[in-house]
Amino acid sequence: MLVPFTELLAEALAGGYAVGYFEAWDIYSLEAVLEAAEAENAPVVLGFGGVMMEPAWFDGGGLERLGALGLATATAARVPVSLLLNEVTTFAQVVRGIRAGFNAVMLSTSELPYAENVRLTRRVVEVAHAVGVGVEAELGSLPDASGEMDDEGRLTDPDEAARFVEETGVDALAVSVGNVHVLTHGQAVIDWERLAAIHRAVAAPLVLHGGTGFPEEGIAQAIALGVAKVNIGTVLKRAFLEGIAEAIAALPAGVSVQQSMGSRKAADVLQQGKERVREEVVRRIRLWTDVGRRRMDKGRMA
Repeated sequence: MLVPFTELLAEALAGGYAVGYFEAWDIYSLEAVLEAAEAENAPVVLGFGGVMMEPAWFDGGGLERLGALGLATATAARVPVSLLLNEVTTFAQVVRGIRAGFNAVMLSTSELPYAENVRLTRRVVEVAHAVGVGVEAELGSLPDASGEMDDEGRLTDPDEAARFVEETGVDALAVSVGNVHVLTHGQAVIDWERLAAIHRAVAAPLVLHGGTGFPEEGIAQAIALGVAKVNIGTVLKRAFLEGIAEAIAALPAGVSVQQSMGSRKAADVLQQGKERVREEVVRRIRLWTDVGRRRMDKGRMA
């Protein structure tokens, strides 16, 4: 069932767990995320991102096609879900996303000067809130470990974060506290004192992008410091690619093309990639929701 973004995050904060945004890129990956959430009976944020998409394709109708796919999947879900259009680059794309059925949006503005970030984000909030759509924004910026972008990042200032949330009215704030985009080797080094200071200063739910490289042993501490949502993308694409590569390598001679591509049967190499994604999403959901379950169990024992 499609539920408001604010409701999903409020429930996470109240329950002492983090909800995952597992970024999809096609129908196989989107189905993998929802199937994992339904198997765990867990809420989830479904959606697609704009940053990694080919601009000509995305602006040439791709955004609307992804929206239609996401909306159909979200409305049929048996668990609470929100549908996020993540990190698009223009205000026009935000508007198109809202019209396409996304009930949460995020405009990528973290690289802008503070005043311009506030101006554009406030504009997004005005348009989105008028039709009941949630808004996430980012203050500070994450370093990028892919080597494709020359970005060393900028840590979020707690006082600036409090002012930003008050001036814009955003529903969730993504923060930079040592987390890293596209970190595939090793773990990010988190500035826990900074995250704690942001939590004290900001009433809105906090979000961590760059979840692939976030230290798993620190997730309980992050949740205790106001993190209600964690974004995962890189590790899912890697799992999907590895699953497909192994499936292709194992194909027998004379294999049926109809069976091995797009059939949704066991021989479908894309289906085997999907299964890898589903397994990773299940693992992450258990990691992030078990924190809340343990707290509830302690409360009952006390």
